[in-house]
Formats: sequence, C-alpha cells, structure tokens
Amino acid sequence: MSDCKQAENLAPSAWVLRFLHLIPAGGGVLDLACGKGRHTRLLADRGHPVTAADIDVSGLADRRSDPRIRILDIDLETGEQLFTGEQFAAVIISNYLHRPHFAWLADTLLPGGVLLMDTFARGNEAYGHPRNPDFLLAPGELLSVFSTRLQIVAYEHGLQRLPKPAVRQRICAMNTPTCAALSAS
Repeated sequence: MSDCKQAENLAPSAWVLRFLHLIPAGGGVLDLACGKGRHTRLLADRGHPVTAADIDVSGLADRRSDPRIRILDIDLETGEQLFTGEQFAAVIISNYLHRPHFAWLADTLLPGGVLLMDTFARGNEAYGHPRNPDFLLAPGELLSVFSTRLQIVAYEHGLQRLPKPAVRQRICAMNTPTCAALSAS
C-alpha cells in the first residue's frame, strides 16, 4: 500500500472531527470496531483514555504500550452484551454496523456523553462495498433508534463524493436533557 493511501486510511472521519469538542476533556472513549485505530490514536493523543475494540487490532500494535489505550481483541458479534457496567464520555463507531449493539449503546454513555456514528446506508450498493442490506442503514434508521433515549445534535444521510463516493448515514447524539453546544467557540 502506498504511503499516501495508508495515510488516507488513517485519517479520522470528518464527522468525528466536527464533534470532538462535545467530548468532555479527559473523558474515556470507546472506539467500537476500531479498525486500524485512526480515532483511537486521535483521541489518545488528545488526552482521552481510549478502549479500542475489534476482532483484528493488529493496526494498533505500535500503541500496545500506550497507557492511555486499552486494546481489546474481541469478536464484537458474539451475541453477548458488551461493556456491561462500563460507561464512557464518548462512543465512536465508523464504517461498522451490527444492529444488536443498538440495544445497549445508549447505556454505555455517561451523562453528557456523546455517540458519534458514521457508516454506510442504503444506496451504497451503487458505489461499492458493503452492498448487503444487512450492513446498510435504512433512511432515518439512526434517528429512529436513538431519538427516544438521546438528544440528537446532528444527523446526515446522503451521498458523500470524497474521498470516494459512498452513501453514508451519520449521527451525533448526546446523553443529556439539555442542549449541546454546536461549536467549539
């Protein structure tokens, strides 16, 4: 893989970057299905303790000794309820969908905690993988799942043209009864 392509794969999601200011300073973060660790690295480098969980965490081998990162090499789709009794200031999910997690995600957020999710939606079949409807969100699905338990700060569903075309659905939702600050300033 070229250095340019590798750097692109490690670039944080623009959606996550947009809402970083909502994560309480020093608050613990769960990077669910962390992949190569692009968000784990970003948040740990900003002083957050991060729990990075995925079935393949080899992309974080260089950070195994980082005391800010807890790396969990686990199958996220065993049917077990993960992270029972644990709570985080933020949960980050990017390019991953396993609907059974929806049942417990809100419970993992501390008061004031933020859920940032950015993944593929129906219509993506025309642009590449995933194409299987089991791995594509229906229009409005994230809104319908999380609006009953969390305050929706922002939601998007549509065609993203860069870095490559894909149909995406994104949500930023908070475990708070009050309004969230929409910008860092």
